[in-house]
Amino acid sequence: MNELKKICPSRRTEHITYAIRDILAVAHQRESAGGDLLYLNIGDPVLFGFETPRHLKDAAYQAMLENHTGYSASEGVPEAVAAIRKEAQANGITPHEILITTGASEAIDFALSALVNKGENVLVPSPGYPLYDALLSRLIGEARPYQLDELKNWEPDIDHMASQIDENTKAIVIINPNNPTGAVYSEEALREIIELARKHNLVIFSDEIYDKLILNGKKHISIASLDKELPMVTFNGLSKGYLAPGFRIGWSIISGEPELVEDYTEAMRKLARARLCASHPKQFAIPAALEGDQSHIKDTRKKLRARRDLTVKRLNEIPGISCQEPAGAFYAFPKIEVDVGDVDFVKKLIRDTGVVVVHGSGFGSLPKSPHFRVVFLPEEEVLNEAYDRIEEFMKKNYG
Repeated sequence: MNELKKICPSRRTEHITYAIRDILAVAHQRESAGGDLLYLNIGDPVLFGFETPRHLKDAAYQAMLENHTGYSASEGVPEAVAAIRKEAQANGITPHEILITTGASEAIDFALSALVNKGENVLVPSPGYPLYDALLSRLIGEARPYQLDELKNWEPDIDHMASQIDENTKAIVIINPNNPTGAVYSEEALREIIELARKHNLVIFSDEIYDKLILNGKKHISIASLDKELPMVTFNGLSKGYLAPGFRIGWSIISGEPELVEDYTEAMRKLARARLCASHPKQFAIPAALEGDQSHIKDTRKKLRARRDLTVKRLNEIPGISCQEPAGAFYAFPKIEVDVGDVDFVKKLIRDTGVVVVHGSGFGSLPKSPHFRVVFLPEEEVLNEAYDRIEEFMKKNYG
């Protein structure tokens, strides 16, 4: 009998990391030793007392009662697609196709998988959400970072973005509002990105999952509303603005001149058909969300604005730390202004204080200076306790 051999994983998984959850191993070490933990690392509103609106739950439950529990059309149920189309048009977008997916993550996966071949690259913001790097690694493509400018409220550095483009570049990713910095991009920056994409015949991927959570009183601008011809894919979903991350319902809106995007759109449809459909009953929460009561958004913004202001004030009062004011989402990305690596800083912070944050390099290789990401979803009492501990940690170790 042949001796069984150890199963080797595929090479495409070698460089896949996810710092947001990987850092939990350090937290669990402290917890197992009897230490307490203050979680400022996971962007899940439901974990911090924000409730999914009742009318979304009711819509999904009613759909189950009405036996919408088989497969739906691969692209999504017509009522949900129509609601997304209506909102997109109200925001100035002209959809060519809409695909409802298992979270925005699956929409991003489809968009990249339908476009990128081995050895090709996509420009991704750095700092930015690490999913793009992970998916491109799986595709044996390259996530090529472009810098966000901390001195300009973390807007894209257009000159650096341009310098990263070569003959193998296929697309530019923007995350607006940005995770992890909370930046909300100006119309001027968006138009410069469009100009660059047109010059090099690139697709724009716009991740707008936080578009309902603008904290500076300004209106969010969807980049697809600024150019009807250029191929773009806009990602969104119910997880953040509608406080329903566990529903795992997202979507992509493909826009642009039909002749330019039809073949690409069909490739995305093929991927959608191959996995059958997103959760059928939960898709009925989409029209309930987009067309129903929006009052929770105002309340959520009010809470987040207060917690954002507290976060920026407290962090900027700590010697050795500085923090730009985020304009959207629920993240801050403070800079560590002492001579220490960000990974070592975060691991020691967790072990010594129980405050769980994520090292900045987990969100990309740029900038080179050390940062960490804070989630300011918890109530003010928890945030104040966390910042007290960080302040004492800084005095003790770097004072």
